[in-house]
Amino acid sequence: MIYEKYIKDNFLFYRREKIPNVDLIKSIISTREDLENANKNFEFAEGELIDYYLYQIKATQSKYNYLLKKAKKAGIFVSRIDELTIKNLDEAI
Repeated sequence: MIYEKYIKDNFLFYRREKIPNVDLIKSIISTREDLENANKNFEFAEGELIDYYLYQIKATQSKYNYLLKKAKKAGIFVSRIDELTIKNLDEAI
């Protein structure tokens, strides 16, 4: 059992080395999807939910901008991230 865990951990480490900053890329993709969902929800919001979705959009946009700046500093091409999905990224690991 310990041997299997050792092999699995080393395999995951090796695979992560092939795709640097995989967690950052996953966060960018996830945040982008959250932002799209918040925008869609805002379109159909009524009453007090309008303020909630405006806040959610603004907060998610700030997080997205932060992650994009972090990716740029890490040398990740943001235009390539738009082509990825989390599912495809998980298959590559």
